[in-house]
Amino acid sequence: MSKYDALENIRNIGIMAHIDAGKTTTTERILYYTGKVHRIGEVDDGLATMDWMQQERERGITITSAAITCYWKKRRINIIDTPGHVDFTVEVERSLRVLDGAVAIFCAVGGVEPQSETVWRQADRYRVPRIAFINKMDRTGADFDRAVQMMRDKLGARPVSVQLPIGASDTFSGLIDLVTMKAVRYDEQSLGANWQEDDIPDDYREKADAMRVELLEAVAELDDTLMEKYLSGESIQEEEIHEALRRGTLQAHLVPVLCGASLRNKGVQRLLDAVVRYLPSPLDVPSVEGKNPYTDKIEERHASEEDPFTALAFKIVTDSFVGRLTYLRIYSGVVKLGESVYNPATGKKERLNRLLLMSSNKREELSEARAGEIVAVVGLRNTRTGDTLADPKHPIELEHMQFPVPVIFLAIEPRSKADEEKLGSALESLVGEDPTLHYRLDPETGQMVMAGMGELHLEILLDRLSREFKVQLNAGKPQVAYRETLTETIVVDTVFERQAGGKGQYARVQVRFEPTEMGKVFEFENQADELEVPRQFVKPVQDGIHESMSSGAIAGFPVIDIRAVLIGGAHEPDDSTELSFKIAGSMALQEGLRKGKPILMEPMMELEVITPEDYFGGILGDLATRRAKIEQHDHRNEVQVIDAIVPLAEMFGYATALRNMSQGRATFTMQFLRYERVSPEVEKKLREKMGLAA
Repeated sequence: MSKYDALENIRNIGIMAHIDAGKTTTTERILYYTGKVHRIGEVDDGLATMDWMQQERERGITITSAAITCYWKKRRINIIDTPGHVDFTVEVERSLRVLDGAVAIFCAVGGVEPQSETVWRQADRYRVPRIAFINKMDRTGADFDRAVQMMRDKLGARPVSVQLPIGASDTFSGLIDLVTMKAVRYDEQSLGANWQEDDIPDDYREKADAMRVELLEAVAELDDTLMEKYLSGESIQEEEIHEALRRGTLQAHLVPVLCGASLRNKGVQRLLDAVVRYLPSPLDVPSVEGKNPYTDKIEERHASEEDPFTALAFKIVTDSFVGRLTYLRIYSGVVKLGESVYNPATGKKERLNRLLLMSSNKREELSEARAGEIVAVVGLRNTRTGDTLADPKHPIELEHMQFPVPVIFLAIEPRSKADEEKLGSALESLVGEDPTLHYRLDPETGQMVMAGMGELHLEILLDRLSREFKVQLNAGKPQVAYRETLTETIVVDTVFERQAGGKGQYARVQVRFEPTEMGKVFEFENQADELEVPRQFVKPVQDGIHESMSSGAIAGFPVIDIRAVLIGGAHEPDDSTELSFKIAGSMALQEGLRKGKPILMEPMMELEVITPEDYFGGILGDLATRRAKIEQHDHRNEVQVIDAIVPLAEMFGYATALRNMSQGRATFTMQFLRYERVSPEVEKKLREKMGLAA
């Protein structure tokens, strides 16, 4: 093992941001400056190293998170470049679950955009320390100060600038390092590999001094010794500032902010310096906790090779050369090639046939893997995304990952018998990779229904079924994935009884169903006397209710936002089984839904439209016809920004409509916000469209 691979020298980081903020371009520069690649791959040319899927290169967007390892200043950096498009937010979610730190990239023109807020909240949930990079300082309309202020206003963050740009737009030529108080100018001819440090220009001296004071005040608040030095006017050394910034970053008290223009090769090396200076090693993050499946007790695993092996499977891909690849983040211990590991979720052991260090879609064979590393494994047949793999003698199950529910679906039909035979296994492979893809067979039409996170998500999946799995399909139009819920509290008393000679089946359950607040999806509580419903039958009741939520009472849409309380029941010692109580739970829910005045719920989307002033009125008028609720609109440089909440059902084809309204000059981003009750007028139309009774 190289000394660079020691735990204190490892940085597991993610690159995260809104779509088109320059994540992949920044990553390409990082790979170039660290010597990982010898020419810079450009997204616009379809040559980016990290965008290795055919669909990524054609569309110029990142679809799947890619992992790569590089070295900078005697530190090993494992980088995951995540997608910015909201349809692929699951890639960000599962990456943040296993990362120690992150670089949040913001566009200097757009600032904090909707998807920036989403990924920031995801990082907050997993308590991931971050640094920020204000990119595209060379773009027309670039405004560093406004982008930093938006971090305060929209994210509730405490940004601390450690750099100040020299110029903006066409005049952006370098930056001022507020720690060293030197100006840094980049050499265009060497692709930014060479730079020189100068004195701060006179016209920037006053602003640099003011921002230096803000930086010193921020670090002084974190350290009593530095506070004394600051108040007494003593000089604070560069290394003391870096140490304080590191502590503040690790404790999530502040976010160091840097700037640059990745496409113009400016500022990326300083960003790498900040990664190794401020972001955590595996030793700096808290130990992980999980439940021992044998004892049900909570146990800890530390970032140490001495602790038992523990890893989380956070991503699964199908590789055309090696088959099924499972990405692992190893939290503790050491595992060797050929060893068997235990999966508590399945109760099975699996053998590690191959261990690989991944560099995008290239791979390097390993003989062992250690705590702190991110590796890929070949040979895990029964492991799914979010499963824990552990030492068979010391099993532990880490907290499971949560994934968003699909909001859009379409029907697909195989074109031939051969395609029909391939479709099932192809969909199963894709579901193994992507937990936000759902599919089911519609019993009424006989069609396969595929559900996902958005139109682009489904479009990519259909493309992959055709290209990678050679399945030819006819696809219907995308449809909204409605949900159902109840509006009244109802108590049901359900009996399941079967007698077919010999041993019978019997279960009685009394369940109170009640609405919960939006977003809770499902809650269950047991208040039944154990003499009525013995302990071993409670979980089957819960499972029966939960599984039955896949189909509601109005139109068969999944059920959300309900609470089920088991308050009583009865059993027969000879005839009651776990299966009978599971069926009784399922029957109870369906009865409760029929009696609880069910309603339809529709997905509401958060919409941001950026348009030149000339088209503002027309776009507002169009949104009014789409049942949009305008939250706010403001003037930003030379454009208008509209924030609205709008039903997904009204937004199909909006990209084309907006392009026509603005001569192609307006842009929009949209992401799922929540489910809301469908208005009575809209529900009446939906019922008529679906052929349902009012």
